[in-house]
Amino acid sequence: MKARTMFGALRLVTAAVCLTALVHRLFWGLSSQTIAGRNFFAYLTVESNCALVALLVIGGIIAFRRDDDPRWFSVALSLVLTWTITAGLAFALIVWQAGIRGIRVDVPWSDQVLHFWLPALTAIAWTLTPGHRSVPWWIIPGSLVFPLVWGGVTMWRGPMIGWYPYYFLDLRQVSGIGEFLITSGLALTIFALIATVLAVISRVSPSRRMAGTARGT
Repeated sequence: MKARTMFGALRLVTAAVCLTALVHRLFWGLSSQTIAGRNFFAYLTVESNCALVALLVIGGIIAFRRDDDPRWFSVALSLVLTWTITAGLAFALIVWQAGIRGIRVDVPWSDQVLHFWLPALTAIAWTLTPGHRSVPWWIIPGSLVFPLVWGGVTMWRGPMIGWYPYYFLDLRQVSGIGEFLITSGLALTIFALIATVLAVISRVSPSRRMAGTARGT
């Protein structure tokens, strides 16, 4: 089996796992009968993973039909990976801080898959998948567009429904505007750092070097 075919199948399997985890998390949240459960699609993690499912399905089909990925796909996947990886890191921080404060946070298997396993495995695949393209440096500022728009909508909507998907966006749950700005700035910095790492990897990964060698022979 060609490596591209194998990775194409892997992309489709990953999309199926991600979709299964999203569905489980949706119904798990609805069963809690809370405002958080009813606002499932308000989470950045959920929105970015929905985009990941769509891209992985498209990427799987592309891998079956082509020896390399079109540049637009590599750019789109790098952006979505930036969002899912950063969301996973933020979730890990929230769970850690909740444990320190003695606050119970239930983490079902679907949350573990969406926040930890899928971002990690997809990032590894980003390095190893043959035929992916290098991505431009503008993905670094570009990766901030979606979080900023999402954050703006969340801050506008939060006061109307009395709920925010992440505690650090709620001024009632932080020490003040200073902590809000510092935490939000830190989150945006992490988005930019992850995008930078992915841009570098897209240029130096072993799979890219091997593909270049194959084209030159």
